Amino acid sequence: MDIRDLLLKDVMIMDLKASTKKEAIDEMVHKYYVNGVINDEDFYKKAIIAREEQSTTGIGDGIAMPHAKNKAVQRATVLFAKSNGGVNYDALDGNPVHLFFMIAAPEGANDTHLQALAALSGLLINPDLVAKLKKAQTPDEVQQLFADAEAEKEAKEAAKEKAAAAKAKTSAADKSDRPFVVAVTACPTGIAHTYMAEEALIKQAEAMGVDIKVETNGSEGVKHLLTADEIKRAAGVIVAADKKVAMNRFDGKPLVNRPVVDGIKKSEELITEAQSGNAPIYHASQSSSEDEGETASGSVGSRIYKDLMNGISHMLPFVVGGGILMALSFVIEQYFGGPKSIEFIFLNNAGSMAFAFMIPVLAGFIAESIGDRPALMPGFVGGFMATVYSGSFGGAYTANVMTHAQSSAGFLGGIAAGFLAGYVTILLRKLFSHLPKSLEGMKPMLLYPIFGLLIMALLMFFIVNPIFSVINEVVTTFLQHMGTGNAVVLGIILGGMMSIDMGGPFNKAAYVFAVGAFTATKNGDLMAAVMAGGMVPPFAIALATAIWPKKFTDDERKAGITNWVLGFSFITEGAIPFATADPLRVITSGVIGAAIAGGLTQFLHVSVPAPHGGFWVTPLANNPLGYILAVVIGTVIAGVILGLWKKEKTTSK
Repeated sequence: MDIRDLLLKDVMIMDLKASTKKEAIDEMVHKYYVNGVINDEDFYKKAIIAREEQSTTGIGDGIAMPHAKNKAVQRATVLFAKSNGGVNYDALDGNPVHLFFMIAAPEGANDTHLQALAALSGLLINPDLVAKLKKAQTPDEVQQLFADAEAEKEAKEAAKEKAAAAKAKTSAADKSDRPFVVAVTACPTGIAHTYMAEEALIKQAEAMGVDIKVETNGSEGVKHLLTADEIKRAAGVIVAADKKVAMNRFDGKPLVNRPVVDGIKKSEELITEAQSGNAPIYHASQSSSEDEGETASGSVGSRIYKDLMNGISHMLPFVVGGGILMALSFVIEQYFGGPKSIEFIFLNNAGSMAFAFMIPVLAGFIAESIGDRPALMPGFVGGFMATVYSGSFGGAYTANVMTHAQSSAGFLGGIAAGFLAGYVTILLRKLFSHLPKSLEGMKPMLLYPIFGLLIMALLMFFIVNPIFSVINEVVTTFLQHMGTGNAVVLGIILGGMMSIDMGGPFNKAAYVFAVGAFTATKNGDLMAAVMAGGMVPPFAIALATAIWPKKFTDDERKAGITNWVLGFSFITEGAIPFATADPLRVITSGVIGAAIAGGLTQFLHVSVPAPHGGFWVTPLANNPLGYILAVVIGTVIAGVILGLWKKEKTTSK
């Protein structure tokens, strides 16, 4: 898209009359309204003011960039306004603002518009352009100045890429001697400051002889994602952001954390501090479930795990909230008001509605992890299709394939739907990559949704649902008719898996299997096994540090006390620091105790109709004493093995 398509001449104000910030906003918003760019003046103005309350968009040097993205905007537009006398706009440098760029983005802005807005924002870092804009007298001049600046920038980037490629061929090792830092930029709306900070950091790094890679978290989504190898290689990290970004991947790195505007105005200071290695070391939260920034070139297994975890992390609030409310409704049904009480009906309906979103959300965010935002809708719909009994819409074809199956594709079908939707979107991107640039805007708004949904419907209708509904019924039947011996073996396996990697792939695989069984059968037997197995490692650590304190450092003993609370709450990750320091003893003892606890829950016929909560949901168990006893026995065995096996510390810190 040509930048001049955003910088409309009709909405430019070459002589802004306002003298205060409020008057300037009112004048510019009204200009948008009378020219039909927005259809609700008050609604758009509230969004502009809300953004200003977060932090001023007066970035200094006489420039302000108020911006908002909401449903009042009819088309992506940038209003240019020039004040000859200057406006007191609460700018960061305290000086009057002479140049305004009010950005309006529609709620469903496509990638083309967002890329153009990002490019426009980046150009304003150029001081020569700013100086010329202050002298411009007509809208035509303004448009031409931006067009020339964009052409000049593209030419410089092309020359730079060519020179870099030539240099790489002749002296591949030359660049390795230069300092290297990584950065993340983000602002609340992700339209202007995100890309201005990116441009400023790249330009300043080049001037300082420092190599840099900048990841942007803007309205387009995450661009230039930092890989694990790049983070590891970097001397330091810069986070110039006014909103939450994935941080755990920077654990152990020197990190400079500043507002996004510092990335624009203080880029030299940030780069100097980051590459010097003197910045504070960032320590990640141990229990966070944030995406850890897998390397883009990781193994197939790591990619699949990352995509699956993206779905599970978004699904868990629906599982936990909905499942626990449903479980509470069963307690009310059994002990208080019965199945017709208003309390039962209310809690059961609320929980059921949340639970109904579980598989669609799982599938949608698996797809989004693979194919980005265009994959989200077909993933959601595919997940929903997986929850519907195939015979209800599959007709004769489905009936013939399913024979005796009478269930939906369920949890497994939802996972399959998510992966299919993601890779279907990638396929569509490749197929449509050769379309003319004039049709670029049609892709996210028309082509991806229509063809993505059509292909997913065909795949779900003819392949996924017929196959996985049969598998789902076989698994459900097996679980419902499983004898005590088989149940104990399965409980031992699931309990042990919860402790193998304490939150990693084995742990999550066991938990997902139990949730799937709970969804299919409404039976909480296996939930009891995985929760008991997941509570044992932190409890065992806490017990060992209490009984054998001389075998642990002061810091470990303090962490051991915390593990009582973590274990009670079914947070297995509390044992990770101990497992990292002494993997053989901690993991082995934990797996033994967790496996025993998981098997005991099945031997004692314990059922917990809640998908999370640890001991907090003990009142919901059909056999509370058996639930507690299984965990206590597993904890004592694991704690004693660890305590006896571990060697005494020669010194205590």
